[in-house]
Amino acid sequence: MKFAKPVLAVSLALLGLSVQVAHADALADIQKAGTVRIAVPQDFAPFGSVTADLQLQGLDIDVARLIAQKMGVKVELVPVASANRIAYLQTHKADLVISTLGKNAEREKVIDFSQSYAPYNNSVFGVASVKVSGPEDLAGKTVGVARGTFQDLQLTDTAPKSATIKRYEDNNAMISAYVSGQVQLVGTGDFVAYALAEKAPGNKPVLKYIINESSCSVGLNKGEAALLAKVNDVLTAAKKSGELNGIVQKWLNVPLPAKMATTFQ
Repeated sequence: MKFAKPVLAVSLALLGLSVQVAHADALADIQKAGTVRIAVPQDFAPFGSVTADLQLQGLDIDVARLIAQKMGVKVELVPVASANRIAYLQTHKADLVISTLGKNAEREKVIDFSQSYAPYNNSVFGVASVKVSGPEDLAGKTVGVARGTFQDLQLTDTAPKSATIKRYEDNNAMISAYVSGQVQLVGTGDFVAYALAEKAPGNKPVLKYIINESSCSVGLNKGEAALLAKVNDVLTAAKKSGELNGIVQKWLNVPLPAKMATTFQ
């Protein structure tokens, strides 16, 4: 019986090795398949929308195609809503999420993030007659958000208890609610609000206050170090070459912020 402990140790070591071998390498799987599945927005112009001929277009779409091209594989675009984009990643319906995804502590517990690829500020907008200059002014008021977005999470944390946060399943529903007068305030991305002004010229949304300055990153499942490194390498090269700045300029009409252009992690 004196050999029991060494035998047990070897058995445990072999078990650990088998678990490691069994663990899938997402990058290797993508390269083997020749296709990367990327979750993208379809209702969030200018980051992602559908054209009249049912083609996806937008900043996130161009970044998804750039990453696939530089990885040397085809891209399969997987349209998602804000509320289910992380679920698509976790259930392996997508390999990456490029869908105006911002980092926060809660999300970092369940997924990993690449370096930033685009700016994205979150703010509260509303009709001119409603006086709001900070979260405390939301007391007794109703503000619309797209369910599961960064704005939803932030306003849930900062708005007074007497405020009502009305959650819509996607941005189109939130925009329709504002245009029809169902809500007078919305928490959303700046560029979405500017686009909203075109749909409601008689009720043009006015910036009330900035919730926070944020940025977009690529999301991927935890434990995929090789895939994360590859995505970061692609983004770093695109920043240095100016390709990423060109995409941001094309869709947002602003340059890639200088700090973001020189940050590679």
